[in-house]
Amino acid sequence: MIPHSIPSVAHASFTWRDGWRYGLMGLPLAFVALPLYVLLPNYYAREFGVPLATLGAILLGARMLDAFIDPLLGRWSDRLYRHTTRSVLRWAAAASVALGLGFGLLFFPLVRNTYALAAWALGSLLLTYIAYSALSILHQAWGARLGGDEMQRSQIVAWREGLGLLGVVLASIAPTALGLPAATALFFVALAAGLGAWTIARSPSMVPLEAGFESYATPSIWLPFSRPAFRALLAVFVVNGIASAVPATLILFFVQDRLQAPTSMEPVFLGGYFVCAALALPMWLLVVKRLGLARTWGLGMLLSVGIFIFAAQLGVGDIGAFVVVCALSGVALGTDLALPGALLAGTIADNGDRGQSEGAYFGWWNFATKLNLALAAGIALPALSLLGYMPGARDPQALQTLTWAYCLLPCALKLLAAALLYLLILRKTP
Repeated sequence: MIPHSIPSVAHASFTWRDGWRYGLMGLPLAFVALPLYVLLPNYYAREFGVPLATLGAILLGARMLDAFIDPLLGRWSDRLYRHTTRSVLRWAAAASVALGLGFGLLFFPLVRNTYALAAWALGSLLLTYIAYSALSILHQAWGARLGGDEMQRSQIVAWREGLGLLGVVLASIAPTALGLPAATALFFVALAAGLGAWTIARSPSMVPLEAGFESYATPSIWLPFSRPAFRALLAVFVVNGIASAVPATLILFFVQDRLQAPTSMEPVFLGGYFVCAALALPMWLLVVKRLGLARTWGLGMLLSVGIFIFAAQLGVGDIGAFVVVCALSGVALGTDLALPGALLAGTIADNGDRGQSEGAYFGWWNFATKLNLALAAGIALPALSLLGYMPGARDPQALQTLTWAYCLLPCALKLLAAALLYLLILRKTP
């Protein structure tokens, strides 16, 4: 029989070599995400004349299907991890090929008719999204199975997310600086390098299949919801995730209308945000040593609240002050990137599910991440419209509404997340 839980395998301390070998796949995964969210609608509308309404329907339909398939991919991942690391890496290689193929087909379509383009975009998006989700879940589950104490788990996630931030920065620069074909080639190189590094990364403990039990039932995809600790962590993660996604959705409106900053400053704001997030990760790891994962995450939430209260005071021309806001909010973002995933890995281990059900956990975790983005746009944008704000507005009342949505709504949600963190997790921690 397959045991309920797997004993930890004794390893030497997690080194920087372990970190980059495992984490490098985070770079191409983050690299590919930005063009899909930012460049694709504008590219298809301007280059091929596809109507925005059609693009919106395609993106929404593909994203919703992608979100709902994540738990199923998580179950598939758990089945796969019952074999060998070699089988996991073979499927990771297949997902990488599918991801590269989907991305290439998406941005270099072989058809030009509007209806054919719409169908082509939908098919290419589905291939890209599913391959991306499969590769992400396999990669996250591998990291969770490496185990270790709080510090090691935070280091594992920090390497993955830190290299992911580098991927975001490269993706924001490469299409403009190098052109789309060269940026695509850069993505292919990064994907191959990430897969190559992963093949020589430290292997997690695997669950050996005994003869006659190859068809042993994989735990249900609903298993994580039977664990109170997971339900508590997921509640905090969702509320905090919406709080972070709202300003991400509204930042360009705030910059263009409230600050009336020149377009040339937008890369400075966004680049500063992501670069500071990456640079702050080592600092937050030092704080984790003293305070632990959950308390450090709460500190990051409170830092974010203070920053956005300050941002609510800004107006036309306050460009320098907003650079500082972007930098400091990037520092706070470091906790959101590195710590929740490390807390999840600890929850899996504490519940006796390490080596058994990481895929199920990360399938629902990724579902929640995508739901956060959808809810942020679905709440903030219609609310702004109902309250009288339209892009390009200069009316003081409309701009005040924008400020409340961009600055104060995230503060309220962050404080709610911090309260949930205390009530559901910290208060119950010995």
